[in-house]
Amino acid sequence: MSDMSTPYHHGALRQALVQATESLLAERGAEGFSLREVARRAGVSPAAPAHHFGDAAGLLTAVASSGFEDLTQALQAGDAAGGADARAALRGQGQAYVQFALQHPGRFRLMFRQGKLHADAALEQHAHAAFEVLARGVQRAFGRASAGQMRDRHWNAVTALWSLVHGFAHLAIADKLTPLQGEAGLEAYVQRSLGPILDATLLGLFGPADAAKKPARRRLVS
Repeated sequence: MSDMSTPYHHGALRQALVQATESLLAERGAEGFSLREVARRAGVSPAAPAHHFGDAAGLLTAVASSGFEDLTQALQAGDAAGGADARAALRGQGQAYVQFALQHPGRFRLMFRQGKLHADAALEQHAHAAFEVLARGVQRAFGRASAGQMRDRHWNAVTALWSLVHGFAHLAIADKLTPLQGEAGLEAYVQRSLGPILDATLLGLFGPADAAKKPARRRLVS
């Protein structure tokens, strides 16, 4: 390859490098990442990635930050799909979380590989925004008016739901669910199993969905 770079606009070059990184991560993971290969795929000089991002960790940090932005949008869409039903919204969030990991396995792994990333305010902000979608969903499901009303058991529910979908997602993209998925494949297994798993977890955390609608039985005194 020559040293002549493809004539990108500044913003377009940055995006091209991010896209090339995501493609490389999907194929080889963070261990197979190199700035030279990213530059080759983007059609630019080997010096271009370092010029824009400083070093490999700088580029990976930008990709992880972008990943959390996209995850936040996916969670918000899943939440909105549940409409006014707070538990259906949490179910939608859980399904969106796992689907994001399945669609972007390399980027998803990177987002939680802190040793590969720089400490970065934008990354922290975008990661927190994704977490807040879940926290607000649990807050709504418990009928808490604000985060200040959340108690330990409410935050425990946040941890339980996050742990469930994060663990499920990692098992799925690591091909650890093969013994369970059968001939139909991973996507079919996720479609038929994740929803019931989330429903069972939500039932355990919040009780029957119609419990709040049923009037308490009056005890008759003889």
